[in-house]
Amino acid sequence: MNAPFPSPAESAPASSDAASTKAPLRLFIAAPRGFCAGVDRAIEIVERAIEKYGPPVYVRHEIVHNRFVVDGLKAKGAIFVEELDEVPDGVPVIFSAHGVPKSVPAAATERGLDWLDATCPLVSKVHRQAERQIADGRHILFIGHAGHPEVIGTFGQVPEGGMTLVETVEDVAALEFPADAELAYLSQTTLSVDDTAAIIAAIQARYPRVAAPKAEDICYATSNRQAAVKRVAPDCQLMFVIGAPNSSNSLRLAEVAQRSGACAQLIQRASDIDPAWLEGVDTVGLTAGASAPESLVNEVIARLKELREVSQQEFVTATETISFKLPKQLTA
Repeated sequence: MNAPFPSPAESAPASSDAASTKAPLRLFIAAPRGFCAGVDRAIEIVERAIEKYGPPVYVRHEIVHNRFVVDGLKAKGAIFVEELDEVPDGVPVIFSAHGVPKSVPAAATERGLDWLDATCPLVSKVHRQAERQIADGRHILFIGHAGHPEVIGTFGQVPEGGMTLVETVEDVAALEFPADAELAYLSQTTLSVDDTAAIIAAIQARYPRVAAPKAEDICYATSNRQAAVKRVAPDCQLMFVIGAPNSSNSLRLAEVAQRSGACAQLIQRASDIDPAWLEGVDTVGLTAGASAPESLVNEVIARLKELREVSQQEFVTATETISFKLPKQLTA
């Protein structure tokens, strides 16, 4: 599998002999990891909709960025499509956890479709903040990654031209707004905490009057998982991050691990592991992006135990108790 990070086999210390390859492996498992409350809610919305309406239930875009999860829901009767015009009349449709532009539910309503919104409530919070800033006459500098579904959905909450995308500190320097412009900044919920802090600092230095969100936009789950990786990765030669290559929060976890000194490898499941990656390695870290189920974590642990004798330890840096309500259509 191709990943945007060096192969552990390239950067791990060379093994001196065959015996060292089979030395006991210390496995450090980061917590929190895996599913967040928004992902739990989105998956449950699809499952309950299938129970209520019967299959098939259509879902616009991947409900979350994880092939294992999507395939499991397909097996239960979900059909995933890219655009609303692929949804037949008379069947329910669900919008993904990443959020959609306002035009999408409006078009579904116009067609008379029953629709359910699985947008993470923390993403919806950013949407409402965007609406308020525009209503107050401010232009929004939105920190995010071009083309990500969450960015597309957030831009679709406000009139065209009301937002400018900022991806880097360099983008801030290139902005052409005057210093006294009425501006606000918001951000995608799944970004690197450190990178985003640097971009915000650059925005505030250039535009001292810029309006900030009432609370940080990066979600609790993203922050917690990155903090857990920062605790584990410095003590590891190799860090496995379970997540999809199109999962923003999983990619950020791999970046955090890399910056912390570990060789990071993004994998989707245990079958992606090349035994050669473990040559000369005696400490391995493990985490999972917010869309990856714990079953995949257990699968990776089992695979490592097939390859080596393993002693494992979990490092818990936060306890998560957040849960979100389901749409009223599914609880009535």
